[in-house]
Amino acid sequence: MATFREIVTKAIIGKGKKYFKNSYSMTPEVDVDTVLGCWVINHKFKGYEKNNKIVIEGSFDVNMWYSYDNDTKTAVMNKTIDYLEEVMVNIKTDDDLSTERDIIVRVLKQPNCTKVENKDDVIEFIIEKELGIEIVGETKVKVGIEPEEEPWEEIVDPVVTEEELSPEVEKEIEENIEENYI
Repeated sequence: MATFREIVTKAIIGKGKKYFKNSYSMTPEVDVDTVLGCWVINHKFKGYEKNNKIVIEGSFDVNMWYSYDNDTKTAVMNKTIDYLEEVMVNIKTDDDLSTERDIIVRVLKQPNCTKVENKDDVIEFIIEKELGIEIVGETKVKVGIEPEEEPWEEIVDPVVTEEELSPEVEKEIEENIEENYI
């Protein structure tokens, strides 16, 4: 009959993902004729718990390429965008023993510019991203144990018997040696 023991270990006790779609704007120093491209780079972030919510603090750089002066010149405008997102992640277990939890944030979809419009000398754009959040805490795991130890298996060294080294066997070995093998 098996008995049970409880092991306290760290495990993922909550997990979720969230899609974000945010609008931003940039004001160039010149009159923009055409927006030629938008790149999002240098995404940095960290997550922590505050008031039973997960807070994700991060930033990324937006590089906006545009033409001006009747589409005869181009320039790139840079802007660092800071963000602060709060999300609720459901805890999967009732036996969370943690006084302090680890928060792991992963990027499931990198920030990407999905729409750009030039309106009244202001460039408006939309950035989409998707983040995955895992909460790691202490929890109990029950394992079944057997009270009796499994018996030890006897290890026997191979022994060569006289029968195996009979003159017939030795002769067969001598005849089957290939001297020009290498």
